[in-house]
Amino acid sequence: MAQWEGKAKGTPLGYKIFIFFIKNLGLNAAYSILVFVAAYYVVFSFSTTKASYYFYNKRLKLSPWKSFINVYKNYFVFGQTLIDRTAISYGLKNKFSFTYDGREKIQSLLDKKQGGVVFSGHIGSFNIARYFFDEFDMTDTGVNLIVTDQENEQIKQYVGAVSMDTTMKFIVIKEDMSHIFQMNDVLANGEVIIFAADRYVEGIQFIEHDFFGKPVKFPSGPYKLAARKKKPILYMYIMKGSGKQYNLYAREPEFSEPSIKPSHVLREYVRNTEIMVKKYPLQWFNYYDYWDDLNT
Repeated sequence: MAQWEGKAKGTPLGYKIFIFFIKNLGLNAAYSILVFVAAYYVVFSFSTTKASYYFYNKRLKLSPWKSFINVYKNYFVFGQTLIDRTAISYGLKNKFSFTYDGREKIQSLLDKKQGGVVFSGHIGSFNIARYFFDEFDMTDTGVNLIVTDQENEQIKQYVGAVSMDTTMKFIVIKEDMSHIFQMNDVLANGEVIIFAADRYVEGIQFIEHDFFGKPVKFPSGPYKLAARKKKPILYMYIMKGSGKQYNLYAREPEFSEPSIKPSHVLREYVRNTEIMVKKYPLQWFNYYDYWDDLNT
């Protein structure tokens, strides 16, 4: 059964190497080692390479050769986003440029002070959202990023020196489900929460929807919350552009129904995410059997 195992792709050793290169040799030197790192993963990380190749060949319908080349490029770009995230965390944000397509939608959401739900996913660079939001006027509106402890704990252990200064707050998903009460509280206080709502974990409730031509299980919680609370909804993606440029896209849902259901929220999420993945095909960063189709 397709499910995410709660593990980040980056390793502590990899982060330590990136940090060394960034601090002592600069960003371009750090990028250069990815030529070898990407090749290593293509050859020796069979399960993730197989999943990535499937995505390009079966879901995006690319030729075998083009799919294979894209697997390598995808690893390379993923490595760049890890290096960039580390550099930005270290205070090198001025080395990058940032563009906003839909900036007014996010600022309007914050200005209303009614709360809201923002959906993103593991495409592009969702994890640097906190640095984008520091550019917005958040004087009276809190913004909360929903994170999993499994994804972050090991990396934080090894890169604790990385500056994490940001006005954004964090809600960590807990096994005791206490995060649900936190989410309800911040929404009631007129704050905004941001989900990466594309990964299903075994044992939780889910909703199925066709995604690139085949059904996928999505965690139902974020979509139920958005529909039930009747708060403003946005779909947001932070994508790496050319060089050291990052682009934020914010999109509003196009609901035609008078009463919004979780399936409607998910439908719009899938529609917007497919558009973004087609625009940035090398930034699909789900390295597992996402469509539950590799062993059939």
